Amino acid sequence: MHNEIKYEGKGKALYSTDTPGQLIQKFKDDTTAFDGKKHAVVTGKGVLNCAISSWFFERLHEAGIASHYIRRESADCMRIHELHMLPVEVVVRNMAAGSICRRLGLEEGLKLARPLTELFYKSDALGDPMINTEHAVLFGWATAEQLDTMRELARRINRLMCDILQDAGIVLVDFKLEFGLLDGKVVLGDEITPDGCRLWDAQTGQKLDKDVFRRDLGGLSEAYHEVAHRLGIEGVA
Repeated sequence: MHNEIKYEGKGKALYSTDTPGQLIQKFKDDTTAFDGKKHAVVTGKGVLNCAISSWFFERLHEAGIASHYIRRESADCMRIHELHMLPVEVVVRNMAAGSICRRLGLEEGLKLARPLTELFYKSDALGDPMINTEHAVLFGWATAEQLDTMRELARRINRLMCDILQDAGIVLVDFKLEFGLLDGKVVLGDEITPDGCRLWDAQTGQKLDKDVFRRDLGGLSEAYHEVAHRLGIEGVA
């Protein structure tokens, strides 16, 4: 059972449960881009994102990477541990796309010599600005040790996800991760879905992620269904 709402964001909502320290994370059909300036409701997206995210969290747990994930509770809900979230996102880039191209004048699709990790301050009001380690430590958003752990976990997750997706004929271009503290330990939180990853077909370069919505490239639901199908994920219509 989930009770009162604890938090509601653009794509998810968190509800309390009867078990202390556990929450229900519900994935919504709402789809946004450009800091919420573009919005649509895509029927079934919540179910797809819950299925994909649950599947990835289970693969990560099998590899010994801890997260807030407990289990998939229903079609569009997962049960999670309540974390003290750190207000710093880690973005891992294997190829140049999105904001790094605008910032540095890089050509989209440039393959990087090694995975790059970047830090961003989580603030919708400020547009999630890019920061460095000194900012995060100086302003108390995370300790240097926590940031080292986040980056190391991000690199491990990247290696695992790249291997999984490569077998499915998908290139992991980049993705964002959020972390929090569980009993003082840094663990992965939030979600792993095509909302927060750039996924390209390995043969054609076709986009299978939220850029489909950002750039009006076709049906978002069809793209997410394709990802789920290639990964062999069950429980999606």
